[in-house]
Amino acid sequence: MSDPTRQDRQYIQQCLSLARQAAGQTAPNPMVGCLLVKNGQIIGQGYHPKAGEPHAEIFALRDAQAQGNDVAGATAYVSLEPCNHQGRTPPCSQALVKAQVARCVIGMVDPNPQVAGSGIETLRAAGIDVTVGVEEAACQQLNEAFIHRMVHRRPFGIFKYAMTLDGKIATASGHSQWITQPAARDRVHQLRATCDAIIVGGNTVRKDNPNLGSHGKANHNPLRVVMSRSLDLPEAAQLWDVSTTPTLVFTGADGKPAMAQHLKNQGVEVINLPELSPKAVSANLYDRGLSTLLWECGGTLGAAAIAQGCIQKLWAFVAPKLIGGKGYSPIGEMGLATMDQALQLERIQWETVGNDLLLEGYLEN
Repeated sequence: MSDPTRQDRQYIQQCLSLARQAAGQTAPNPMVGCLLVKNGQIIGQGYHPKAGEPHAEIFALRDAQAQGNDVAGATAYVSLEPCNHQGRTPPCSQALVKAQVARCVIGMVDPNPQVAGSGIETLRAAGIDVTVGVEEAACQQLNEAFIHRMVHRRPFGIFKYAMTLDGKIATASGHSQWITQPAARDRVHQLRATCDAIIVGGNTVRKDNPNLGSHGKANHNPLRVVMSRSLDLPEAAQLWDVSTTPTLVFTGADGKPAMAQHLKNQGVEVINLPELSPKAVSANLYDRGLSTLLWECGGTLGAAAIAQGCIQKLWAFVAPKLIGGKGYSPIGEMGLATMDQALQLERIQWETVGNDLLLEGYLEN
């Protein structure tokens, strides 16, 4: 097995750039990019566009063939271990063996138990030189939601909120637009485009009438999800326009039948759950094949989602503004009485976005 070179790392980074082109569109599959290199030249490239479509390796092989390039003896660079099982598409490990590549450089092992090293074994059994773990941390970061889904059998949750310097997400009257500046809001739109669904509560719909789209930052708009126990919702709202993006409303036993029918008449899907909770909603969305859930809800629902293990990552914007008074907190009551009970974020990153600050961190649960 050969050791990775600087060039190997650069090519895997290019694979990651290819893979990101499908951000928000591959669930429940991972984002994967592939390069074929021969005599120092890229002779084919591809990425996995969405579930049910061929994988990155197949697109790269097709690209090389379309250009009249002979793949035999080439090096295949792929950000995730080639699959080794027959699913909706044939095994990519066998395709690389058939193409007679001489070497394969892999970013990370696939956590899917149907693969989990067997693709690497197939390549090595065919005499292909395999290098594994090149730019592994970056590959894992790209597919953190896919990894979480595979390991924990539930979606990966991101809780996003914006607050003033004194910790308020709205004034005492409930007014909240806008806490952050346009640059920060653009970052949120970009984040939305990488997610499978956005979740809000009924209060957010009533107060803000949000659109929850990516606002032109990408072609992808995530599924819009509303949690409302009573269906005390406005009859007219941007979310009820499903001409371009679907909306799903979860409610409980107390949901108003007339409002449910009104929503269904407009093309909104309405689901009654025996117990309306973040955990139950996350489980339903997992069963639908979703991997990344973005929680853009208020403090009460956000606290429940954290308490039920539905949040793994936080995006907290802090604006250089002061409101004073009571206002609204970004996270509601969680029953923590002393500071040593506080939930500690890990792997923290701070970034300046325009005049605002963005904190990214992880909750270990």
